[in-house]
Amino acid sequence: MMAALLILWGAAVILQVDLFPDKKFVLLPPVNFTIKFLGLSQVLLRWDPHPEQGQRNVNLEYHVQIHAPQEDDYETRKTESRCVIPLHHGVLASVQTITRHEGTLLGSTWVTAELQAPPGTPGTSVVNLTCATTTTTATTTVSDSSRDLRRYRVSLRCAWLAGGKAPEDIQYFLYYRYGSMTEQCQAYSKDALGRNTACWFPRTFIHSRGHERLAVHVNGSSKQASIQPWDQLFALHAIDQVNPPVNITAEIQGTHLFIRWAKPVSAFPIQCFDYEVKICNAKNGYFQMEKVTTNEFISTIHYISKYSVQVRATVSSACREPGLWSEWSQPVHAGNDEKMATAGWFLIALTVTGCVLSFIFFLICRVYNLWTKLFPPVPAPKSNIKDFFVATYSELMINLWEPESNIVSSTKPPKADLADIASDSHRASSLPWSEDELLRSYAVSHWTMRSRDKENV
Repeated sequence: MMAALLILWGAAVILQVDLFPDKKFVLLPPVNFTIKFLGLSQVLLRWDPHPEQGQRNVNLEYHVQIHAPQEDDYETRKTESRCVIPLHHGVLASVQTITRHEGTLLGSTWVTAELQAPPGTPGTSVVNLTCATTTTTATTTVSDSSRDLRRYRVSLRCAWLAGGKAPEDIQYFLYYRYGSMTEQCQAYSKDALGRNTACWFPRTFIHSRGHERLAVHVNGSSKQASIQPWDQLFALHAIDQVNPPVNITAEIQGTHLFIRWAKPVSAFPIQCFDYEVKICNAKNGYFQMEKVTTNEFISTIHYISKYSVQVRATVSSACREPGLWSEWSQPVHAGNDEKMATAGWFLIALTVTGCVLSFIFFLICRVYNLWTKLFPPVPAPKSNIKDFFVATYSELMINLWEPESNIVSSTKPPKADLADIASDSHRASSLPWSEDELLRSYAVSHWTMRSRDKENV
């Protein structure tokens, strides 16, 4: 048993000599590890190598772990590290010495340091802190030229609510830090109790194309209690309120709707934007949504309609991490749906007016007999062509039956005989005879009457 232990101890010594041939080597932890406050949500972690740690032929590194308020883990060759982290709950961190040899990681024991949380009564800090940035333009004139240089400026607005245990006389104050620049808010909005609940920076040191996080710190004061501060970090892409596109135009050519626009007011170049186009057909309420990466869009439409067009934008992932979409632009209208509707109503009104006027004219003509006066009836002819032929045929038959047609009697026939003839003629006319038979009957009756006249003479 003793022999085995001696063999194992000898192997360990040989391995230690192989790894560090100069002398026996043991990794020792760092010393003088401290956490120092640098600014809003920013601390400096600093340590020194162990003075007894030999460094000949050895590459020493350090493994850092952040335990609170947010866990983080990284390695560094330096003996200090800057951390951007909320500080209202304090900071707890550890560090150890490490080295690598042939893929094997060797590490010392850990050393720990702590930054105490600032004093304050729990529940008195702000809650629901939100912030948003907006980019605008400012025009300045260069003294040595007439050119106008466009400069982009970023404004910041933050809002919050008072803590649930905050006293009534509490007053909050906000600060922000971006990079090395720190500012205190000067313009606040107040609630019904006169407490600051929002802040506005019309111009800041924030760079909209930057990658650093925005640190916001809100503390407070009260005569009744000690107020706990609040720190919060914001990624710019998550709070940057992109402006809508500008100079939007919509034009209909045949069955195509051409939509064009300019990039939003932003420090990002034109190729850094994605767009959404919303087209609404006012006739049937149909919506069309399209995503594009250029500054124009062409849609096939029905030309007899009116369309409403809106566009919004966001910074593309090629230029930064995906963020917020802008608000929709103001609607731009195109089409002739209103013109068609006006023409249709005009035709309807014209038709109705014509019908009403025609009815009124008809009533006037009916009441005052204007129709008879304007269009009198055509009088009937005094003789009938048929009667003319009947008379001619009768005269011809008389001449055939009586050659001596020139004798004219001056004596009038008796009234009874004339009545009989008229009666006979009437009965004959009532019979269903043909026209030739009727003419023949009429001629015989007339000849009989002439014969009787001769006998009387």
